[in-house]
Amino acid sequence: MLLDVLVLAAGKGTRMRSELPKVLHPLAGKPLLAHVFSSVEGLDGAAINVIVGHGKEQIQATFAGQPLNWIEQTSQLGTAHAVLQAIPALRDEAKVLIVYGDVPLIESSTLEKMLAGVDRDAMALLTVTLPDPSGYGRILRNPTGDVIGIVEQKDAAPEQLQISEVNTGVMAMTAADLKTWLPQIDNNNAQQEYYLTDVISLARAAGRRINTYQPAAQEEVEGVNSRAQLVALERYYQRQKANSLLDCGVTIIDPTRFDCRGELVTGEDVVIDINCIFEGTNSIGNQVSIGPSCVIKDAIIGDRVIIKANTVIEGPVTLEADVQVGPFARLRPHTVLAEGAKVGNFVETKKAQIGPGSKISHLSYVGDAVLGSEVNVGAGTITCNYDGVNKHLTEIDDGAFIGSNTSLVAPVVVGKNATVGAGSTISRDVPDDSLAIARGKQRTIDTWKRPEKN
Repeated sequence: MLLDVLVLAAGKGTRMRSELPKVLHPLAGKPLLAHVFSSVEGLDGAAINVIVGHGKEQIQATFAGQPLNWIEQTSQLGTAHAVLQAIPALRDEAKVLIVYGDVPLIESSTLEKMLAGVDRDAMALLTVTLPDPSGYGRILRNPTGDVIGIVEQKDAAPEQLQISEVNTGVMAMTAADLKTWLPQIDNNNAQQEYYLTDVISLARAAGRRINTYQPAAQEEVEGVNSRAQLVALERYYQRQKANSLLDCGVTIIDPTRFDCRGELVTGEDVVIDINCIFEGTNSIGNQVSIGPSCVIKDAIIGDRVIIKANTVIEGPVTLEADVQVGPFARLRPHTVLAEGAKVGNFVETKKAQIGPGSKISHLSYVGDAVLGSEVNVGAGTITCNYDGVNKHLTEIDDGAFIGSNTSLVAPVVVGKNATVGAGSTISRDVPDDSLAIARGKQRTIDTWKRPEKN
């Protein structure tokens, strides 16, 4: 059977106190709504419809180019009213799954179980049992355990408020049933809104079974209505990610001080110290050590790499086996460190290929450069790659030695096994096996007197 997914994302999110639409607030590095899309995209035959209202232009721009059908709810009159806007988009022969753009962590497996319980004779409802159900609609059952309705907290009687099983809002049914039931819903309630939960009593009246399911963890169905709820779900997500990495042979020194805001694939015997942040897509080999307070984005990291404290990697960056980086290094996009290379403290690289065994140990900038093998770059070296309009390449061949405080004015080539004397400004190519020194002649003035204040 076909599947039409309805994602409700029209709310303003007043309690977020933000100009940014609620569903665009980030969790683990991507918008809440993107997490929901990830959960439903893999469902068999899914066509995704998104109901938007507040901030619709910004939401649509964020997901431009994706295969989504946008539906506008111009007035927020309740969940049933929101779904009613999507009726023309629903295929008669489809199942309909209703989820929420501010409930980001629902698992695809949970939704698949629900959908398996939907047919022409039954709908599916996702519930959760909470120790404190305050604020949620309560699930009403008859003495035999069948669901007979949902009552919102503001409309509930005192004895109904004692019920701990609550509605998550996530439900599924056939499109034919939904199209029949929605026009029958009214707004005779405390909020004067059209509640989607009223379909339960209509389903009962139509003789449909109401199959209920529960998530593996309550955090799957927790919504985000405030920044406090957002950060609570962020920490839950990060702890779950840390636990999965621990199971894969990674030592995370303190899982409460670990953040993965993208994809992270690791080998075995990896050690990650505190306060590290991983963004984008990262791949880490075996026996890698990452020191505290590192930020790593879009990196491919080989075996036995050591990344020391406070290093920032802004990829795409590739570190081959046995590389050492840091502390306090910054590797910018298109940096490649070949096997055994070393970049030390307060070194910045950009669009630089550093050959096997080469070293830039400290206090240098190497950009738009190609270094051969076993090159040694002294402290304070700068590749002067920018002339104010264009970038130019610096090439340093195998075995070259660059003395401290050297400026290499690109385009320039330093030959194999060449040596550049400290303090030089090199603006012409240096031949193989030669010594280049380009600095002013030192003068000593014996009669000079230091000025004194009056």
